[in-house]
Amino acid sequence: MLFDLKTPLLGFESIRQMELQKIDDIFMRLKTPDADQPSFTLINPFVLRDYSFEIPTALQKAMEISDGSNLLIYNIIVIQTPIENSVVNFIAPLVFNTDNHTMAQVILDSSGEYGIAEPIAAFLKAKQDA
Repeated sequence: MLFDLKTPLLGFESIRQMELQKIDDIFMRLKTPDADQPSFTLINPFVLRDYSFEIPTALQKAMEISDGSNLLIYNIIVIQTPIENSVVNFIAPLVFNTDNHTMAQVILDSSGEYGIAEPIAAFLKAKQDA
């Protein structure tokens, strides 16, 4: 699915469109239509932890988000071997409105409960202990 960016991705301000491809029920790949640009592996944050944040009003308007909108929320993950060494960026979630194929990156307060490079091992251990 091709999405129009309503705000630029940090560090990739020239990119205007991204393609979202399903890998499985947990992971997605985000890439540009231009093969020369980087691609990102995304993870569904809800399989790891309780996760919630407010989408800023201006962004809701730009993406035409309403109460009935079909949204996907994903976070960038840096995959390492073994997988337990991978880290997730919870501070800059990606929001996808599948109704109108728009997307944006939301930047959360860095002093809050989410981090920029949280090790996935902590969440895997918490799931095992539960």
